[in-house]
Amino acid sequence: MGDISYLDTILVPTSLFLLMGYHAYLWHIFKKNPSSTSSGADRRASSMWVLSIQQDYEKKGILAVQSLRNSQMSTILSATMGISVYIALAALANNTYNAAHILKNPFFGTQSALLIVLKFSLVSLILLLSFLCSTMALGFLIEANFILNLSTDDFLPGYPLAVFDRGFVLAFLGNRALCVSFPLLLWMLGPVPLVLSSVALVWVLYKFDFVGEGKKELLLL
Repeated sequence: MGDISYLDTILVPTSLFLLMGYHAYLWHIFKKNPSSTSSGADRRASSMWVLSIQQDYEKKGILAVQSLRNSQMSTILSATMGISVYIALAALANNTYNAAHILKNPFFGTQSALLIVLKFSLVSLILLLSFLCSTMALGFLIEANFILNLSTDDFLPGYPLAVFDRGFVLAFLGNRALCVSFPLLLWMLGPVPLVLSSVALVWVLYKFDFVGEGKKELLLL
């Protein structure tokens, strides 16, 4: 029983702190030096792309529609995955109480009714947040699709870029919330899979979130 308590009280807070600490660090670097992060570089590139479309919208209107269609499809995929996993999780929640007696090994941690409810509630909240951000991002991207095909004189200066930027940020948040939900899903199997998947996720995200030296040189060209 002491081993069970030890795993839950040590590994679970460590995993959650690792996930939140990494994203706090990413946000700090993004605000301090956006060009050193992939999201900051992509955001700058997308802003330049919007401005180029606005300057020659008569010739590049079709290009804007085709390019935004890809972003919309990826956002729809994130929203679909989020709500699908949420529905599957809700369907499994009813059977978890009946199967809790199977997971009595210390490896799986505490399987009390209160902790099971906490696990399902936390994962459900993250998945719903991912779905909400993705659907809102889709709305902004659809609006940007119409705006970019119009003359810039029809709107306040900077409004088309602001609409596109909101969609970009919300799509990023929806995708990132979906990624964070996977370690929390593995928490159903105990704190050990949670901490291992959290470390793996942070390592993978670090490789994607921060610009390498070779990519920095390309951005400077």
